Amino acid sequence: MEVTNNKLKKELSPIHVWSLAFGCIIGFGAFLLPGNSFLIKAGPLGTAAALIIAALVMIIIAFNYHFMINEYPVAGGEFTYATKAFGKTSGFICAWFLGLSYLTIVASNATALSVLGRNLLNGVFQWGIQYKVADYDVYLGEIVLAIAALALFAFLSIRGIKTAGVFQMGIVMTLVGGVLVIALAALVSPKSSVEHLIPAFSPYRTEMSGVLSVLAVAPFLFVGFDTIPQAAEEFQFSHTKTKAIMILSILFGGVVYIVLNTVTASVIPEGYSDWTEYINDLANLEGLISLPTFYAAKELLGNIGLIIIGFAVLSAILSGIMGFYMATSRLLYSMARERFLPSWFGKIHGRYKTPVNAILFVMIISMAAPFFGRTALGWIVDMSSVGAAIGYGYTSLAAFIYAKKIGNKKIMLTGAAGVVFSIIFSILLLVPIELFNCSLGKESYIALVIWIVLGAVFYKETMWKK
Repeated sequence: MEVTNNKLKKELSPIHVWSLAFGCIIGFGAFLLPGNSFLIKAGPLGTAAALIIAALVMIIIAFNYHFMINEYPVAGGEFTYATKAFGKTSGFICAWFLGLSYLTIVASNATALSVLGRNLLNGVFQWGIQYKVADYDVYLGEIVLAIAALALFAFLSIRGIKTAGVFQMGIVMTLVGGVLVIALAALVSPKSSVEHLIPAFSPYRTEMSGVLSVLAVAPFLFVGFDTIPQAAEEFQFSHTKTKAIMILSILFGGVVYIVLNTVTASVIPEGYSDWTEYINDLANLEGLISLPTFYAAKELLGNIGLIIIGFAVLSAILSGIMGFYMATSRLLYSMARERFLPSWFGKIHGRYKTPVNAILFVMIISMAAPFFGRTALGWIVDMSSVGAAIGYGYTSLAAFIYAKKIGNKKIMLTGAAGVVFSIIFSILLLVPIELFNCSLGKESYIALVIWIVLGAVFYKETMWKK
């Protein structure tokens, strides 16, 4: 059976595409990572340095994406580039890992709504049947909340890419506005101080180790700008503009990460001499004070600060769900069109011209996540950085090969650099180097092995027979 010949609708403007990319880059993690990862690993200055380096690296890789988008302005992104340049096996490998990366972020954002409810709404959704998974309390009310959100955003995604783009633009502006207000408050409030940013680096590891430990997760932090080529068939503007859109999404994302991390370190509770004492004591604290970024907003602006950061976090969560619904469904649609998946995934809605079955599939798979809790899901999310690094590597290598054919030395250089960066990211994530101490945890390794085995079985049963 052949995939339908119906085409995706060209309705996305540059601001819609930027909003989709930026909304995917900044998720709930941007508000949690300062307290549970960035500061303890690298400190305020070390984190800022790592994020600046990461942004520059991502911009170099973005040049390769821009080049390939103009070569293949179709849905599928990295999957399409890998397939065209290296054949079906490489295309499958790229899509298998990239699809996991996208899917887990949809699920992670949906379950993040429960964390928001627990800490800012007095656990209003903690009702009904309760059980534990990996020491995480799962409540029926929070499961219902996540499932309802996933169903709503599936509905909005099916209604058309323009509907998704307009909605995404609105919530992203709320996100940016909230972060801006908090940043301005930190500049003028006496409760924040530059002195609180000392020590500038983490005292628990070397400066280089700290910077590299944050840099290692750059593929996860900035995954989102690479969703732009997934919607390439739906642009109503020239594909030559994608370079600027990707660069701006990366720069805005880097700034937001740095601002939130710096503000978090600059506001510490009374009784603590510096941020290191505060961050180290988080395990012994309860309530808002155990969430440093949220605590900082409350200290700077009172209850208004909590409302502002609440809306900013909600916007980050919802924009991530919407953006990765788009990216994942277009990836599946493209795989169906190339006959890597059954033609069912390639069905286009008759009225709205969206890949309706692919969207519904993403919804159904993601709806399983809330039943397993945040801890178990976190193991899978952690390994999604590997998928993003693989996507970057394939795109960069494909760009290098095509650029070499036409003598484009600039893209040959950025392509080669992108491949090297992707290899470095993979080594930092997969090889337990004690000096850097930034590799995946044991549970994430196990999840990665299981995913590889499942991929091998799926490939043998489907692709190998074709």
